[in-house]
Amino acid sequence: MDAKAEFIEIYKKNIKREGADKLLQWLESSDFFTCPASTKFHSNFAGGLVEHSVKVYHRLERLVTMEKLSISAESIAVVALLHDVCKADTYKIEMRNVKRDGEWLKEPYYTVDDPLPYGHGEKSVYIISSFMKLTRDEAMAINWHMGPYDARNANNSYVLSDAFRKFPLTLIMFLADISSSYLDETVKK
Repeated sequence: MDAKAEFIEIYKKNIKREGADKLLQWLESSDFFTCPASTKFHSNFAGGLVEHSVKVYHRLERLVTMEKLSISAESIAVVALLHDVCKADTYKIEMRNVKRDGEWLKEPYYTVDDPLPYGHGEKSVYIISSFMKLTRDEAMAINWHMGPYDARNANNSYVLSDAFRKFPLTLIMFLADISSSYLDETVKK
């Protein structure tokens, strides 16, 4: 099964709350299913974002089971599948010159042109919340899924450690995301 079909199957099976259908329609009208997950760090190829989201879902599901946490299947799907909706419609393809075998060639690459520079995790929470309600645990997990790599931690804030301590889903979502990015995914050179 391709990543888009798997994403939609998991989404429809688990996410039943009001507004979920409209959010899925919005995702399908955006480039969510065809854009990369990043420009150079992980899954930096067409369709990489949806592939990343599905892999994070499977990692999060395993972590919840392993840690014996009481987190609903719906929350697992919401957090994992939707944590990076902030990336939809932000990547653009540009061309650059590269030298291969002594010859200059034009090569496409991804750049970021964010029409709504609202942040990362907080932007995903903002977008999702315009379609459906999130629980506090879900909002915290999505908001802080970048963990220490979030720019808001630049001044060694204690906010992240408080979020990890008070909302266990936040910590294991970070672990699922970072593990997937480094262990399950590839980077196109």
